[in-house]
Formats: sequence, C-alpha cells, structure tokens
Amino acid sequence: MQEHQTLAEFLAEWSAGEEPRSAVATTVTAIAEACCAIAELIALGPLAGHPRLPCGETADDPAPAALLQRASALLARELRSAPVACLASEESESPDGLDLRAPLCVAVNPLDGADNIDANVAVGTLFSILPMTCAECRPSRHCFVRPGRMQLAAGYVIYGPRTALALTLGAGTHIFTLNPDTGAFCLTAPDCRIPEDTDEFAINTANFRRWDGHIRAYVDDCLKGAEGAHGKNYTARWIASLVAECHRILVRGGICLYPGDRRAEYRSGRLRLAYDCNPIAFLIEQAGGAATTGQQSILDVTPTDAQQRVPLIFGSRDEVRLLEHYYREVRPFQERPQLFGTRDLLRL
Repeated sequence: MQEHQTLAEFLAEWSAGEEPRSAVATTVTAIAEACCAIAELIALGPLAGHPRLPCGETADDPAPAALLQRASALLARELRSAPVACLASEESESPDGLDLRAPLCVAVNPLDGADNIDANVAVGTLFSILPMTCAECRPSRHCFVRPGRMQLAAGYVIYGPRTALALTLGAGTHIFTLNPDTGAFCLTAPDCRIPEDTDEFAINTANFRRWDGHIRAYVDDCLKGAEGAHGKNYTARWIASLVAECHRILVRGGICLYPGDRRAEYRSGRLRLAYDCNPIAFLIEQAGGAATTGQQSILDVTPTDAQQRVPLIFGSRDEVRLLEHYYREVRPFQERPQLFGTRDLLRL
C-alpha cells in the first residue's frame, strides 16, 4: 500500500520551526481536528438522534440550526488552544475574542450547504486565516475587513462519500483525505491543477429572470452548444453547495456562478466575501484557476464590511476569462424576455 504523507507531517515540513508558519500550522491542525468531529456528527445522521434545538427553534424549522450550532461550538473549542486572537463565524453576530495577544484571526463558515444534509448531499466547512494587524485587538468584525490577498491560509473540509481537506498555504492547493482507521488526513492530491478549459458550468437556472443581461447572454450561449458563440457543447451542473461545487472543479475543472441578481438582498451578490468567496478564490487561484466578480478578481476586492456580499464566479481560467469578456465587451439587451416567454434559455 502506498504511504501517504499526513497533514501533520506536511505542516511540520512546511513550517520548519519558523514561528509565523508554526502558528498557521497549529491553527490548521486545530481546524482539522474540529472537522473530524463534525464529520462524525454528520455521518451518524438520524442515528445520533435529534440534537436539542436551540431556544426559540422548532422541529418544523427547515434549517438544521442545532447542527450548525454544534459545528460552530466544535470549531471554537479546538481554536481556543490555537494562536488565534479572534474567531468570526458566519453564524454569529460578532466575533469571539480568544487570545487577544495571538498573531492570527480566523473566519469560518461552519456548515456550508447545510440545507442539503437531509438529502445526504455533500456539505462542508470553509475557513480563512488572516494575520492579526491590530496593536490591541478587541473582538471586532473590523479585523476581517481586509482584501483576500492578505490571507495566510485557506481551505475547506468536504463531508461526502469521503471526508477531504483542501488547503492552500499560499504555494499551491493540496487535497488530503481522512483515513477513518487512523483519524489522520493524508495527502492524496498534491499541487492540484485545474484544467484551463472546460465544458461544464454550474448555476441555479431558476434565477434566470433575475440575472443581469451579461449573465443571461453567457448562459444562453452555453446552452446553444456547438452551434453557439462558444463552439462547444456544455454539461450543466448544480449542487447548491459551494464546497461541493469547488471540490468538483478542483478535481476536474468547470465554472461555477453565484451572480448578484435583482432581489434587494442579493443585488450585490449572494455569498459573503470574508467567509465564502475569499477562501474559495485563494484555493482556486493557487490551483491555476480564476475567481472573479465578473469585473474584478475576488482577492483584489477591498471590503467595506465584514458581512459584505459579492458576486462569485470561479473555475477554469479560460472559461472565467470568457465570462469576464461578457461584462467588458458584450452589450446584451438589459431586458430579455422571461424564461417561459421565449425559447432563449430552454429550447423546446
């Protein structure tokens, strides 16, 4: 049997005793430990019984609020022993102060795609590690209002047929698979490279009527196949789990689109920059792909708020550049007919 380098060995080799890197390595290890516990919780499903619902929740609530709460608690518990000053969770109103003298800040999305759990679809945990830059930090979202290029490390753990960790430390993207016999993450795909071209796209087409003209024109041309402007036949995908979409792209390429739309709450985008877009963009760029708002690289966005939402389009570099072309050069009609008013989107 092939021997695989463990995450612990990989991080020890990378950090080589250097203090700044050692702090990052310790923090990644703590996140991985928490995610092992979350994986066990998810794998048991209904066998674990129905966890106690938080105060105010009822059994009829569609979101698995109690599971989200437990995932957040597991991450916070493990990170209390890591060199982390502040922990911000997408599920919390404000960041938690851990060790305010520590050199790092961590932003997490504890359970991305949680609405898919009942259907046994892959979900995941996203994380972003930033340097602490405040001289005297207090738990504040201001610590997380920084461009994505300031990230020291980022990644996700996907809970699917296998539990896997995708990690970048700023020099490539690597995938580790959890060995359930040993409880160790083992390196199974070092230095992933995303194919530059693709014939797969993922977007929630139910929102077609809400997209701007550029996204509509791009998707229309994808669906025209080899007879269209792109000159190739596409396959459409949609999982509704950001981590699962990213994992598929890391493994075999593709493009995934979470554009803004006409709804007031999503006009600037659906996903949060600090918790979702920045870690995904860091992973994708380090694997040779691209991540954009359609007009600007995600990692170059200067945030104004820790809860800021932005459009996210990511994946194979050539396809992302093609999408950006639609924003720069293509001037589609701003008001195209509704989905069922014409046969622009679905040819019947």
